[in-house]
Amino acid sequence: MSTSGKIIKCKAAIAWELKKSLSIEEVEVAPPKAHEVRIKIFATGICRSDEHVMSGALAQPFPIILGHESAGVVESVGEGVTSVKPGDKVIPLFVPQCGECSSCISPKGNLCTKSDLTTSRGLMCDGTSRFTCKGKSIHHFIGTSTFTEYTVVHETAVAKIDELAPPEKVCLIGCGFSTGYGAAINTAKVEGGSTCAVFGLGGVGLSVVMGCKAAGASRIIGVDINKDKFAKAKELGATECINPQDFTKPIEDVLMELTGGDGVDYSFEVIGRIDTMKAAMASCHKNYGMSVIVGVPPSASQISFNPMLLFSGRTWKGSVFGGWKSKDSVPKLVADYLGKKINLDALITHTLPFDKINEGFELLRTGKSIRTVLIF
Repeated sequence: MSTSGKIIKCKAAIAWELKKSLSIEEVEVAPPKAHEVRIKIFATGICRSDEHVMSGALAQPFPIILGHESAGVVESVGEGVTSVKPGDKVIPLFVPQCGECSSCISPKGNLCTKSDLTTSRGLMCDGTSRFTCKGKSIHHFIGTSTFTEYTVVHETAVAKIDELAPPEKVCLIGCGFSTGYGAAINTAKVEGGSTCAVFGLGGVGLSVVMGCKAAGASRIIGVDINKDKFAKAKELGATECINPQDFTKPIEDVLMELTGGDGVDYSFEVIGRIDTMKAAMASCHKNYGMSVIVGVPPSASQISFNPMLLFSGRTWKGSVFGGWKSKDSVPKLVADYLGKKINLDALITHTLPFDKINEGFELLRTGKSIRTVLIF
């Protein structure tokens, strides 16, 4: 029986309030309105950004359905949708691509104005939600909300992918892999023979390592306080790894010494901490080094630093979704995976059924996983 145009009742993991476990509930998912797409989710990854919302580091309205790294199939479409149709395999996009705003038009940027990243309203474009639970409206998360069997996204926030792509693998292209890999390839534009430092060796940080290697960097230094991550980092391209806790001096001083006093050509902060952002900047080459902020900073945080760090010539940049034009680039990245040009499998350490979602978050918090993928 067709579900098109009807409310769908399904399971979803709801964050009712801060610092509480997610609750598996029956939710009602409304049909897509004009220019919207309803998607049946097959697989979704657990990302540190979801944990940031649960801990309060990233401010969002509650109650909310989190999740933003997934793959699924189009169940139905609203009026006016032309880029996808029911039955298409797709990846939802937390950074949309409307093709009309200044960032979409310019080759310099990718942060579409239709993104909810900067507003954090937790609602669809018309200011309403498509989720209801126990008679209460539930907020969306950055236009995707994938911790649910069905979700609704705007047409600008979905990319059609190859039907042969395995959802439990390519879901990582929805955030983690693309964000890290692109930070090296697109944002920093790492050059062959260069020296790089990657602060944080989780799923996104390891994807930065892979991007640096693909760009031809000759030296890639992984920085993390969890030594258990070093073997995987070296497997994926890191030439050496260091633990800041092994030194009495600041890690930026250590990196300066390791590079003969000059600093690294490129550094990447993939943790989301103010102190490591400053350390990553200070570890760059004093004249032409570039540091890229990839980790999501806490909402209420402010940063202060010695302006001489920039005056001397360094560049500080931010990177959202790896600088990719999402709707254009995601299908190509999926094709690269199918063509064995990129390695997603190495990032996935755990695969769990959806109802084990809280166990997946505990693996993340305790540093025992790189990426956990939930299967519906």
